[in-house]
Amino acid sequence: MTGPVVVGVDGSPASVTAAWWAAREAVERHLSVLLLHSWTTQPLDVPVAQEALTKQRCGGRVLQRMEAELLHRHAELSVATELVSESASKALVEAGGTATLLVLGSRGHGSVAGFLLGSVSLHVLGLAQCPAVTVRAGDPAVEDGRGHPAALGRNEVVVGVQEPSPAADPLLEFAFAAAEVHGARVRAVRALPPSSLVTHRHADPPGEGYEADERTRLDADLAPWQEKFPGVEVVDHVARGSASQVLLAASARGRLTVVGRRRHPSPLTWKLGPVAHAALHHLPCPVALVPHD
Repeated sequence: MTGPVVVGVDGSPASVTAAWWAAREAVERHLSVLLLHSWTTQPLDVPVAQEALTKQRCGGRVLQRMEAELLHRHAELSVATELVSESASKALVEAGGTATLLVLGSRGHGSVAGFLLGSVSLHVLGLAQCPAVTVRAGDPAVEDGRGHPAALGRNEVVVGVQEPSPAADPLLEFAFAAAEVHGARVRAVRALPPSSLVTHRHADPPGEGYEADERTRLDADLAPWQEKFPGVEVVDHVARGSASQVLLAASARGRLTVVGRRRHPSPLTWKLGPVAHAALHHLPCPVALVPHD
């Protein structure tokens, strides 16, 4: 896609970090950035009683300052701003219809926050039509504008591949494309349920045959993408445990972790699975949620 990288900003530290990450990502992908601010969805430190005009002016200044800072960091970057009156969640979901990426800020460890708060952020992540990335405030590879994930030993794009193709294809395409852009390695992760030790107890050692079969299946899922992206190094990572535990452990060297979520036909039925929740709440690196059928 050639749509912009859309980032929600409100002036909070989390949204500033998200904008820094979005700008660098846009430069490396040769894309533009759209800074979006909803003046009706103010952060917690803005008095609710402020008049609408004051809120709009405040929002305009937030956008101007953020645009100026991004252009100072990346003179070649194309930046647009949009001040909207609809709710932040509605504006971001709509923007995701033509965006390459949506980017949201996340406050430290714990629930997702920043431009959007709590369940509203999760609502956007669950409904976005394009990949949506959360960036955690305090990430040393983003915060000072000079740090680089590879210098911190984080040079892998980690992707969870529990379901075989074609369900995994959108995740793998996103992960391989991101790795190619950043010169990173792909670590493809598949978790084996501990119960397989019981169901395959006749193997010697127990479960070894099942693990070998799953590794073969994973390699088959990866093969078309290795052919399409021959310059990207790939590591297959098969381990026993819950999908959440295995993915979190595998992401220790991740510069980006990619998780899938199913598309939903109605905004009333969206939900994120336990693996997505675990990644969003516990991983220090940026997390990309990629929709798939």
